[in-house]
Amino acid sequence: MSARHVVVLLTVLLSSLMFPLQLTGASLALPGVSDELGADLTATQWIVNSYAGVFAAALAVAGTVADLLGRRRVFVAGVTFFFLGGLVSSSAGSVVVLVAGRALSGLGAAAAAASGAAILATTFQDAAKRRAFGLLGIVLGGGLAFGPMISGALVDLLGWRAVFGVPAVVAGLVLAMTTTLPADPGVRGRSFDWRGALLYSAPLLLLVVVLNVGPEEGFTSPPVLAAIAATVALGVAFVMVERRAIDPLFDLAIVLNRRFAAFAVAAAAFMGVLVPLVVYLPSYLITVSGVAPGMAGLWMLMMTVPTVLLPPVGSVLAQRMPILVFVPGSITLSGAGALLLVTIGPESTPLHLFLPCAAIGAGVGLTMGVLDGLAIDSVPVRQAGTANGLFNTARLATEAVALAAAGAVLAAVSAGTLHGDAFTEAFRAVCLALALFAMACAVGVVLLVRRA
Repeated sequence: MSARHVVVLLTVLLSSLMFPLQLTGASLALPGVSDELGADLTATQWIVNSYAGVFAAALAVAGTVADLLGRRRVFVAGVTFFFLGGLVSSSAGSVVVLVAGRALSGLGAAAAAASGAAILATTFQDAAKRRAFGLLGIVLGGGLAFGPMISGALVDLLGWRAVFGVPAVVAGLVLAMTTTLPADPGVRGRSFDWRGALLYSAPLLLLVVVLNVGPEEGFTSPPVLAAIAATVALGVAFVMVERRAIDPLFDLAIVLNRRFAAFAVAAAAFMGVLVPLVVYLPSYLITVSGVAPGMAGLWMLMMTVPTVLLPPVGSVLAQRMPILVFVPGSITLSGAGALLLVTIGPESTPLHLFLPCAAIGAGVGLTMGVLDGLAIDSVPVRQAGTANGLFNTARLATEAVALAAAGAVLAAVSAGTLHGDAFTEAFRAVCLALALFAMACAVGVVLLVRRA
């Protein structure tokens, strides 16, 4: 591997580290944001969901845009947006400005993530490519696993604004390194399914909006009902347009592959359980249990470290156990952890939380990477790239919706407060809902695999 290749790899890896940090880091900043900017629960939901929602909505189309316009060009634009979004967020004097900065960061993260992966795929060959993507997986997993700890330390040392400012500084460093990236003019003569892209992104973002404003406005209020109807209509229109498109954004025939659908449901289940807890559990520990942000980040290691340590174990188990046992069993393990977390209270200690947190992380860790391989192997080789995009889209879209839904439950049960017994009752309701969601997904996986 040449020195130039090493710099390209470091540039992409350094940028990729920031994306999960911005997702998990916001959770440690929320109590400080609430105190300084007077943010209520609905406002804090927007701070979390604006990043996750835009990231999920934009990532599905960012890779295609990078192919058309040039991967380096889109990567530079993405890192620039991420940099500017971090600056806006870290200097925000109001919740509205902070939410706008977070949305800009989400857009930048999506563009940089998709184009960065494409840059690695075209720069490296054979064994070097496998090593590069292996390192990318480690960086992304490590960012998710250790993000709460890093962000908690930043809040303790520099305040909540550092959670957004420090990644912006790193993004500035990445921008200075982008001159080493290989230039490419993009693909000429290829059409882009703009209608499909808009019809995919719009209902996803609209659903996040519905889940954000629903608890406050009422899900039966005319504006919310209209938004729900528009979400459904746009979703139906997306399916109709994609079925007739010459070069569709997604090949919907892959979704009809029951084996592929089973593994996509499984991946969605894990992210749907893990991410809302990674985001909202630190806030609970800080505001209700009185744990310092840095210490709350350390407590979260009980849940996140298994996601980094257990993938090799899961790879071995997947070869020795029937898929109908391994995958639903892992989902059930995470769901059982969420169910055990229903016992959380103001006096909970790390010893009390260890078993539920470890179970949640273990279920995710055992299947990390394994599910990706199973999903791609379930389709013909010629559809592998499209299948990978669809698989990650299902994972990220569910993550964004689950975050918004968890926030909606918190708002509805706690009457909009993030303190005291109301927050405890609401958080327990979220854990119960996540456990039921996991169990439903486990059953769905069994049914889909049996019918495949």
